[in-house]
Amino acid sequence: MLPEAIAILMFVVTFAIIFRGYPVAFTLGGCSLLFFFVGVALDYFSFSLLKLIPSRIFGIMSNNILLAIPYFIFMGNILDKSGLAKDMLSNIGKLFGSLKGGLGATVIIVGALLAASTSIVAASVITMGVISLPLMLEQGYSKKYATGVIVASGTLGQIIPPSIVLIVLADQMGISVGDLFKGAMFPGILLTLLYLVYTFVLGKLQPSDLPLKIEENITTTKKEILWEVIKSSVPPLLLIVLVLGSIFTGVATVSEAGAVGAMGAYVLAKLKGRICKKELYESADKTVTTVSMVLFLLIGSTVFALVFRAYNGDLLLEEFLLNLPGGKIGLILFSSLFVFILGFFIDFFEIIFIIIPLLVPAAIALDVDLVWFAIIISMNLQTSFLTPPFGFSIFFLKGVAPPEISTKDIYKGVIPFIALQVLCMVLVYVFPELVSW
Repeated sequence: MLPEAIAILMFVVTFAIIFRGYPVAFTLGGCSLLFFFVGVALDYFSFSLLKLIPSRIFGIMSNNILLAIPYFIFMGNILDKSGLAKDMLSNIGKLFGSLKGGLGATVIIVGALLAASTSIVAASVITMGVISLPLMLEQGYSKKYATGVIVASGTLGQIIPPSIVLIVLADQMGISVGDLFKGAMFPGILLTLLYLVYTFVLGKLQPSDLPLKIEENITTTKKEILWEVIKSSVPPLLLIVLVLGSIFTGVATVSEAGAVGAMGAYVLAKLKGRICKKELYESADKTVTTVSMVLFLLIGSTVFALVFRAYNGDLLLEEFLLNLPGGKIGLILFSSLFVFILGFFIDFFEIIFIIIPLLVPAAIALDVDLVWFAIIISMNLQTSFLTPPFGFSIFFLKGVAPPEISTKDIYKGVIPFIALQVLCMVLVYVFPELVSW
C-alpha cells in the first residue's frame, strides 16, 4: 500500500472515532501511535521519528502566544462571575425601552460587549438566556425572534476580539495575533450592526413579533437611567480598550495584555463586591480545566501531524487543494464548507488544531492573505455554532430555556441570523479592505 493511501486511511479512521464520541485529544494520540507502528512495520520510517515528539511538546510549552489563552479565559470567567451581563442587560434595556425592538437591541449590544470582554460563547448564551429570555417572552416577543437573537448575539464571541478562537488561529497559521485582532474589528462591528438593523426593521414591519410594552409608574428619569448605563458599561469598555489598545499600539504583547485584562477583571469584580474566595476558586478551576483540555489537544494534534506528514499526507492534501477548480476561490469555498460542516460535530479547538495546519500551505502557495483567510474561517466557525440541527449554541440555550420553548422554535429563530452572517461573510469576501484596513 502506498504511504499516501495510509495517510488517507489514518485521517478517515481518526475522524470516524472522533465522531463516535471518544475524547479527541486521546483519539488523535492513539490513532497516530497505531499508524506509526504500521509505518514502522511496513518500513516507511523508523522508531527514530518518535524522538521528535519531546521537542515538539517543549515547543508548545514555550509558546508565548498560547500563554495568552489562560489569561483571557480567566478574565472571561471572572467577569462572568461578577454579574456584568445582568447589570448591562438591566440598564441598557431601560435606555432602549421606548423603542420597538429595544429589548432585542439590548441583547445584541450586551452580546457584543460580552464578546469583547469574556469571549466565552457558552457563558454569554446561557447568561442572556437565563436573564433575557423570560423577560422577552413576558413582554410579548415571539419565541422565534427571542431565541434567535440570544443565540446569535452569544456567538459574537467567536469573531469580536479578544476572541480565544482568533488567538489559537493566529498561532496555528503563524500570523500576528495583533493583526488578526485588528482585522476582526470591522467584521465584528458590521455583523453587530446587521443584527441591530434587522431588529429595528422587523420591529417596524412585524410589530407583533417585537411589541412595545409601556411600563407604568416609572419614577426613574432619563438622566438616572443614562447614569446607570454608564456605571455598568464604561468599566468593561475601559478594560476592552486597555487590552486591545495595548496590543494594537505595540505597548504590550498579547500575553501581557491578557495578564492586564485578567487583573483588571478581578479589580472590577472586587470593586462591585461580586467576588470572594469561592468565586475566585471556581474561576481558576474552570480556567485550568479548559487550558488542560487545550494542552492535551495540542499534544495529540502535534503527534497526529508528525505521523501524517511522515506518510506524505500533507503533500497529498496540498496537491489536492492546489488543483481545486477556481484556484484561490475554490480553496476558500472548499475550506469554508469543510470547516462549517465539521463545526456541527466537533469543537473549534479540534478543528483549528487538526485541520487549519493542513490548509495553510495551500493558502500560502496560492498567495491568499492569511489574516483575511483566518477571519473567513472564524466566521464560518461562528455560523456553524448556531446552525441547525447540531449548532452548539442552540443546545446551550435549550438547556436553560423555559419549558414552552421547543428546539424547533430555536431552529426557526436562528435562520434569519444565519442569513445575516452569510451576508457578512460575503461582504468580507468581496471587500477584503474590511480586514486589511
